[in-house]
Amino acid sequence: MSRTVQGSAPASAHGVPAGTSILHQPKAVWAVAFACVIAFMGIGLVDPILPAIAADLAATPTETEMLFTSYLLITGIAMFFTSWLSSRIGAKRTLLIGLALIVVFALAAGLSQDVESIIGFRAGWGLGNALFISTALATIVGAAAGGTSSAIILYEAALGLGIAIGPLLGGLLGSISWRGPFFGSATLMAVGFIAIVVLLKTEGPKPVPTRLSAPFRALARPGLGILAAAALFYNIGFFVLLAYTPFALVPLGLGSAVSLGLVFFGWGLSLAITSVWVAPLLTRRMRRSRVLWLVLPLLALDLAAAGVLVGSGVGLVACVIVGGLLLGVLNTVLTESVMEATDLPRSVASSAYSGVRFLGGAIAPPAATLLADQFTSATPFFAAGASVLVALLVIVLGRHHLARADGAVEDSLEEAEAIGAGDS
Repeated sequence: MSRTVQGSAPASAHGVPAGTSILHQPKAVWAVAFACVIAFMGIGLVDPILPAIAADLAATPTETEMLFTSYLLITGIAMFFTSWLSSRIGAKRTLLIGLALIVVFALAAGLSQDVESIIGFRAGWGLGNALFISTALATIVGAAAGGTSSAIILYEAALGLGIAIGPLLGGLLGSISWRGPFFGSATLMAVGFIAIVVLLKTEGPKPVPTRLSAPFRALARPGLGILAAAALFYNIGFFVLLAYTPFALVPLGLGSAVSLGLVFFGWGLSLAITSVWVAPLLTRRMRRSRVLWLVLPLLALDLAAAGVLVGSGVGLVACVIVGGLLLGVLNTVLTESVMEATDLPRSVASSAYSGVRFLGGAIAPPAATLLADQFTSATPFFAAGASVLVALLVIVLGRHHLARADGAVEDSLEEAEAIGAGDS
């Protein structure tokens, strides 16, 4: 079960047979990918309407940012338990329960009369999101043709497309009413629910039930623990750029729902492009950890530039778009690394990693507005850049534990221990 060094050939680097297109996938994979697009739309959907919600419901920016925090906090906590649930009731049922919860809570958020209610319903939305996203990644990786990397590229493309369309749809519907994006998301998720019911015909092999403690024990594995810790700090940078920037753009005359929707459509589209095309190009030429060494400092510089250019609309928008390009590479490479870092079941690895990652995202939005209130509007961007540098430091210091994630040859004893831990 030894692994060759990544980069020896395109086929071995990514596990994709020569001539195989990532577009040639079973219908079930496309059904789950389509639902992923809609699920990830929910992350950026509220971005363009944050100022409108704050104005209409007399909420402070920090209160409004809690729409992200409640959503991401519950998503992160619930992620630790999704593998336990899906291994008992099956992937399809878990996906459908998650989608159903999102539909219910998105509708409830759209009908809310105060910001506190929306915060609570976004938490319920986050629970559904956790059940869906973690299970969807494992389902796509398990069912896709062309190997793990092809599946992850599809998953990250869905993420990028969803994050791109979310703000655009949120901006268009939000120009009518801030309630519109919530109702639109509920409708689209209902369509995703139907697609899963119709196209995901079978459950696949019966899963082996995992322990409730499995994701927590998984984080004790050095490779996965290092990647999760890096993702926590990286995601702080990610969500400062996504959630705080709309408030920074308001004083610059770019605070309308449509304007913000277009800005973050460009951001998400950039993320999707580099997820699909640039990340594989880089990982064919260097190890995954080296890609992280290269791109994380660039993201930190981009966030620092956003702080310097916070008074310029053109400059800040340019930093948002460049940030999207860098985030697309990082998302794909980090996810690939996690899926290859251990011999643990992919659903367990995904749950553990995603749980920590989303907790990082939950911290960022309210912390950013509090920093802006206490210091200057540029401070959140500088703090986010520093957080990304911490993520880089974690990767560099833990590089000796990332050999498997890089595709390097493993020691036979380490391999045997990995298999034993994965079976326990």
